[in-house]
Amino acid sequence: MARVGIYGATGYTGFELIKLLAKHPEVEIAFATARSAAGQRLSDVFPTMLDTPLVAVEAADLHAVDLIFTCLPHGAPELITLAQTALAAGKKVIDFSDTFRLTDPDDYAQRRGKPHPAPELLRAAVYGLPELHREQIRQAHLVANTGCYPLSAILPLWPLERAGLIAERTVIVDSKSGVSGAGRSVSLKTHFGETHDTFSAYNIGRTHRHLGEMEQETGLHIIFSPHLLPVFRGILSTIYVTLRPGTTLEQTRAAYAIYADEPFVKLLPEGRLPELRHVQNTMYLAIGLQPVEIEAGRYIIVATLDNLLKGASGQAVQSMNLMLGFAETTGLL
Repeated sequence: MARVGIYGATGYTGFELIKLLAKHPEVEIAFATARSAAGQRLSDVFPTMLDTPLVAVEAADLHAVDLIFTCLPHGAPELITLAQTALAAGKKVIDFSDTFRLTDPDDYAQRRGKPHPAPELLRAAVYGLPELHREQIRQAHLVANTGCYPLSAILPLWPLERAGLIAERTVIVDSKSGVSGAGRSVSLKTHFGETHDTFSAYNIGRTHRHLGEMEQETGLHIIFSPHLLPVFRGILSTIYVTLRPGTTLEQTRAAYAIYADEPFVKLLPEGRLPELRHVQNTMYLAIGLQPVEIEAGRYIIVATLDNLLKGASGQAVQSMNLMLGFAETTGLL
């Protein structure tokens, strides 16, 4: 049995991660940390039958594990030190924040307005997208788990870019997410009274913090419009692309044959578009294609995923399986 530790276990992604690892046949949870809930059990914090003990960070024995998950907020001050300490001790790390997702330190500095605090880790990290970087993840010691919004754009766009079908380099990605994507911390914006019976956009155009990883992985210039849905979980992205004029639907669908053997990526039959209900509480990313004007190369792609599973915790377990030498789908099907 491999032993793993979780830092930041009481957020939504930490909770989903514990649920997955608790039933994983090859893994044992050695510790799960929490700040305010240290000394309690998971069942004291969430309505669950899982009684996983929650400990303070100082009580976590890093030397007792093979791999750690860091489910800490973006920019958490202790994250860099924790990653450095774990790697120096020979432990593998999967980080849930965007701290290590951009591979170029100069790109990071430009997008964040300040240099990366540990550029050597930025260069060493592997972007945690198994469908694109499976072999690198197998050998990695530090994996930067993919963002949920970026995942909903990268996987639908990458086959078309790889096939050389995209003619217009600027692509519009219009995404809608459930409120769990904002995390579990108290926020007026995601309060039930502020989200119920309404629908809103935020950080539109070129301002969202996860835009960089979308462009890094696709090589495209992306205009991104995220929206907040009055639902708990799930992302639906509508992507507007211009392909080479005259590109047929058959040619477009053929580009997605690269995913034929992927366990968690599904191209829906012609004429069908995915809904949140296709993917909520699953590991699947569903893709639908709709030609608009074939003679002009205009297509619309619709993609859906569960932001807490394929978009976060399940994706991390998928990478963990690769890093520890298990079958990739272990504990996920």
